[in-house]
Amino acid sequence: MAVHVPWHRLVMLCRRRDSLHRLRLFSTTRVNLDESDERISDTGSAFRLALLSRSRRHLSPLERVSSMLPRDALSPEVLQLREQTRPEEEAGDPEETGDPEVHPQPDAAEDGGVPRTLPGERLLAYGELLIAEYRRKRVEFRKMFQLQPGARLQSSWGVVPHDHVVEQRAGRFFDTHRGVPFLIRRASLEDYVLYMKRGPAIAYPKDAAAMLMMMDVTEGDCVLESGSGSGGMSLFLSRAVGCQGNVLSVEVRDDHHKRAVRNFQRWRASWHLRRGQEWPDNVQFCNADLRTASSRLAGRGFDAAALDMINPHLVLPTVIDHLHPGAVCAVYLANITQVVDLLEGLRWSMLPLLCERIIELPVRDWLVAPARAKDGRYRVREAPTPMENLMDEEETSDEGDKCVLEVIQQDNLEVLKHFYSSFFIISEDESHPPAFGTVPYVARPHPEQAAHTAFLVKLRKCVR
Repeated sequence: MAVHVPWHRLVMLCRRRDSLHRLRLFSTTRVNLDESDERISDTGSAFRLALLSRSRRHLSPLERVSSMLPRDALSPEVLQLREQTRPEEEAGDPEETGDPEVHPQPDAAEDGGVPRTLPGERLLAYGELLIAEYRRKRVEFRKMFQLQPGARLQSSWGVVPHDHVVEQRAGRFFDTHRGVPFLIRRASLEDYVLYMKRGPAIAYPKDAAAMLMMMDVTEGDCVLESGSGSGGMSLFLSRAVGCQGNVLSVEVRDDHHKRAVRNFQRWRASWHLRRGQEWPDNVQFCNADLRTASSRLAGRGFDAAALDMINPHLVLPTVIDHLHPGAVCAVYLANITQVVDLLEGLRWSMLPLLCERIIELPVRDWLVAPARAKDGRYRVREAPTPMENLMDEEETSDEGDKCVLEVIQQDNLEVLKHFYSSFFIISEDESHPPAFGTVPYVARPHPEQAAHTAFLVKLRKCVR
C-alpha cells in the first residue's frame, strides 16, 4: 500500500544517523531525469573530485606573470610548464570564478589559423564599428568602438586588445585580462544611431520606424527632411529609399549640419568594410533655412516629408507646394504644447493638410530569465501537495517513518527523485541541462525604462 509522507517529516528523518551523508552525496551529483532505470553510480568518486577541484592551488605570482606574457618571450622550460598546468586549470570548478554562465569557446580554426566561416560570412576587419556587451544580473555594459590596430577596449572589467578581435568571427565571446567574457558583434544601424556622437537629440529608432510606416517610404522615393540633427533619421531614410531614391536633408544650424555629415560618412565607411559594397550616397545635406530655401526646392517633388524641428508649422507653407497630393508629412515633436501649436497653425493658415493621427510610442522592456539559486544552479518546479495527503498526514505518520527509512536504503533513482526533487536543487550540467519544463522562470519589467520620447503627428496633403 502506497504511503504518503509529508516533506517536513522526510527532512527530519534524513538528518538522522548516516542518511544525511548519503543525501549530500546525492545532491552534488548530476541527476538525469530522462533515464529512470539507471542507478546512482560513482558517488564517492564524484564527491572526491569535487573536493579536489575546490581545493585546487592558485597560481603563484611567477606563474601568473608568465601566463600574461606572449609565447615568443618564454623559454622552452616555461612553455612546457604552461602546457602541463593548462589541463589542470581547465578541469577546475567553474563556480570558482563566480560566474555561473557557460560561454561558448572559440571556433576551431582551419589550416593557417583562420576560423571556419559560413558562405557569405566575413571576418572582422580594422575600421569596422563593433559593439561590446557584458551582462550579469543587473550589471550591464555596452560600448560601441571602432576596430583599430594597436588599440584596446577599456572597461572596468578588464581590457581586450583590438588585435585579438581582428580576423575573428563576429558574435563571439572574448575574455578580458581579468577573465570576464565580452560579447563582441557588429553594430547595427539601430546601435549606431543610439551610440554615435550627437549634437542635438536624435529621433529614436522606434520613432523613426513608425515615421517610415506613416510616410510609406519605399525604394526609389524622393523624401524631404527638415532638421538633420545628428543624422539619425537621415540614415533610416537613406536605407528606405535605396540606390534609386534620394533624400534632401535641410538643417539651419551649421554645427548640426557638420555633425550629421560626419556621422553619415562614418557609417558608410564601416558598411563598406563590413559588406564589401558601398552604402548608397543618396542623401544631400543642405545648410539653409527651409522657410527661405524655395530656390533649392524649385522643380522638385517629394513623395513624403519628415519634419523634426521646434516650429514645424512655420515651414509647412513652403513644404506643401512641393509635396505630392495624397503624400504624408510626418512631424516629430517633443512635447504636447508643440502639437497644439502645430494644429493651431494649420487652422489659421488654412493649409490643405489633414491631421490623421497623433500618437506616442512607449516601449516597455521586460526581464525574463530562468530561476537560479545563489550558487548559480537552476531551480526546479515544486509540485503542489494533494489534499488527500494532508488529510491522511496524522494517520500515516508512524507508517511513514518506517517507509522512509526503507526508501533511503534503496538505490532506485526513480524513488529518490519522487521524494527529493521537490526541495533539492538539481546540479546543472553543461551536457545534460535540467529536463524541459522543470525550470521555473522569473519575469518582471526592466528597472530602467525608456518612457516618453516624442509625439508623432501624421499629416496628409489633400486637394480641395
